[in-house]
Amino acid sequence: MQSYQHFTLEERESLSQMLKEKKSLRKIAVVLNRNVSSISRELKRNRNKNQSYHPWRATVLYICRRKTCKRKPRLSDEKALEFVKHGLNRYWSPEIIAQRWRMEYPDVPLSHTTIYRALKRKQIEGYSPQKHLRRRGRRKNLRGYTLHPVHTIHDRPSEAENRRRMGDLEGDTVYGAIGKGCVLTAVDRKSRMLYASLSASRDSSLIVDAFRKALTGVKVESITLDNGSEFAKFADIEKNHETTVYFADPHSPWQRGSNENINGLLRFFYPKGTDFTAVSEEDFQYVIALINNRPRKCLGWLSPLEFISNKCCS
Repeated sequence: MQSYQHFTLEERESLSQMLKEKKSLRKIAVVLNRNVSSISRELKRNRNKNQSYHPWRATVLYICRRKTCKRKPRLSDEKALEFVKHGLNRYWSPEIIAQRWRMEYPDVPLSHTTIYRALKRKQIEGYSPQKHLRRRGRRKNLRGYTLHPVHTIHDRPSEAENRRRMGDLEGDTVYGAIGKGCVLTAVDRKSRMLYASLSASRDSSLIVDAFRKALTGVKVESITLDNGSEFAKFADIEKNHETTVYFADPHSPWQRGSNENINGLLRFFYPKGTDFTAVSEEDFQYVIALINNRPRKCLGWLSPLEFISNKCCS
């Protein structure tokens, strides 16, 4: 059986000509490779009151019908609409609402995309993505960038894994307000020493420069990073510091726990929304000094600077 296709203008012109030649509907159907019922339905829909058939008029009528032919919205059903409203009132996501609907009404389809679309088009009065969805209607991932690391955290040597030496670093970026710069942070896994630098943006080239500035004079054995697109030029980082960059598993911040903890300390001084482009280098270095002079339980209540000093003197 051939898939159904709408009549074209050429087919309608051929149909009109064969009708003038008094051919039967069956013969016309054979010539046009159509079902007889399709020919009959076309004539019933588009004939004039005097039973004549004009291809151009038939095409115009077809176009007008297509414009007004729309599927009935799923949420036009009052029962489904009330169910969706009930879920949104409890701040459920459309996925949750759709799944709970399937559990209660398995024979009546309702997709989460239908709910998203209805909210976007303001078809549910009094409800909006900004008021009732966790992400306020924003997409979860806007970057669309995927790193292809050469080395992963599972390739990291045991010395780095077990914190047996200095120079194994965990790196990340701390964002400010949109378009207002960021901070590159690198934390030594053994001493918890923080090396950091301001950057005008998360551009991968600027992050390479930030690493160079933050790690001047530091012997780097390895660097463990997350999968952010700002680290796309990790090969340049490896070359500049004569080291190897390892990448943690996606969505696994605990694999860089020391770095995440220090970033939390930095956030105390620079909360979310901070304009890092307005932070002076003097004030920034003062904050870094405060953090590096902070005693740590894991270091026997020594500060990172004291820990390094004791290591050097012992």
